[in-house]
Amino acid sequence: MSDKRIWRVGVAGLGTVGTGLLTFLADRPDFAPAGGRAAVTGVSARSRSRPRPFDISGLPWFDDPVALATSGETDIFVELIGGSDGPAKAAVEAALRAGKPVVTANKALIAEHGAELAALAEGQGVPLLFEAAVMGGVPAVKMVREALVGDDIKSVAGILNGTCNYILTEMEATGRSFAEVLGEAQRLGYAEADPTMDVGGFDAAHKISILAALAFGCAPNYAAAEIEGIESVDLLDIRLARDLGYRIKLVASADRSPDGVLVRVHPSLAPLDHPLAQAGGALNALFIEGTRIGRIFVQGPGAGAGPTAAAVAADIADVMAGAVRPVFQAPAGALSPFTPVDPSKSIGRAYLRLSVKDEPGVIAAVSETLAEAGVSIESFLQKPVADAPDILKGGVPIVLTTHAVAESVLKVAIERIAGLPAVLDRPRLLRIARI
Repeated sequence: MSDKRIWRVGVAGLGTVGTGLLTFLADRPDFAPAGGRAAVTGVSARSRSRPRPFDISGLPWFDDPVALATSGETDIFVELIGGSDGPAKAAVEAALRAGKPVVTANKALIAEHGAELAALAEGQGVPLLFEAAVMGGVPAVKMVREALVGDDIKSVAGILNGTCNYILTEMEATGRSFAEVLGEAQRLGYAEADPTMDVGGFDAAHKISILAALAFGCAPNYAAAEIEGIESVDLLDIRLARDLGYRIKLVASADRSPDGVLVRVHPSLAPLDHPLAQAGGALNALFIEGTRIGRIFVQGPGAGAGPTAAAVAADIADVMAGAVRPVFQAPAGALSPFTPVDPSKSIGRAYLRLSVKDEPGVIAAVSETLAEAGVSIESFLQKPVADAPDILKGGVPIVLTTHAVAESVLKVAIERIAGLPAVLDRPRLLRIARI
């Protein structure tokens, strides 16, 4: 291959990341260390006339992304449309069948259809790369798939959604409710008009499902992920958790054991002095633990035009360099979905917040009920709260943290506590992050 080769790039999806990529490639067409030049020779999006920060009037326009993917003027197809199905999936499949390398930032597509797309790509002998699908500009995919291939990874866990991290950070810093901060995040562009994928935990679940597949040499199994978002995180719990020395974060985790793999996304408590607790705003952060390397921690911007476009460009550079490797850590034919672990068997520490009648004997009754169920209390806090009458149902809050306990045991204890005459509402459960 000549160093002067022109690589013709077709870009489908011209949102924040797509226009960021166009800007980057226009400014630095010779960016790839292996030589050659990247030239955008076609674009596609839902609207041709929508105002954009990059002038696309001089670029060939394709109404159909499938036509762009299979065009004779496309050497590398970049999919930035989004969504696990529909035009994004159709265009990626068409490009791979046509023997064209594909670069995508689509975490839903890879998490839900990664195994079949890997088989298609490897069958055609072309790369399918998705660095930008996880943690934006932080090279988490390359780190897990390539740099750590010589280790046995036991777990990956971290903050993988900048929108949720921003909302929780602002709720704590300003004392505003979830709804108020979400509205601000939407005005600032941190959250979509329909924020369900982010605040519901689904975006983070897509990303941790991909990391689990890369880390453990299996096919992505998004359907097996246990998912809880941040919609029900109360400002009261943020305050009380801080009084106990914790900060609430949306933590995505994947742990491997002899029984299989447990993939979870939950609001979790992290100690205030822990790196995850200190990753504020829209930052992403990730811990990787291996048997030989011990623990690695990385942190950085998880979204945005610049960081994510840089990750897409890095994948384009790999294609230009002729990099050849399996899409995941093993060839597609050797991948099988991991065996999900029953979450009820998971063991960990927990935070419980109860609303109780202000009367003698309540604490003793709660403690005895927990002890009878096999739950040991680690710490205890009783603090008057004057500004949360609706949440507390007119009662007073009791907050406690437990020692490590099986979730099945904890759930039985919660049911018993909920039945106590002095308890006014079902106890609020949050997990303490195992990090």
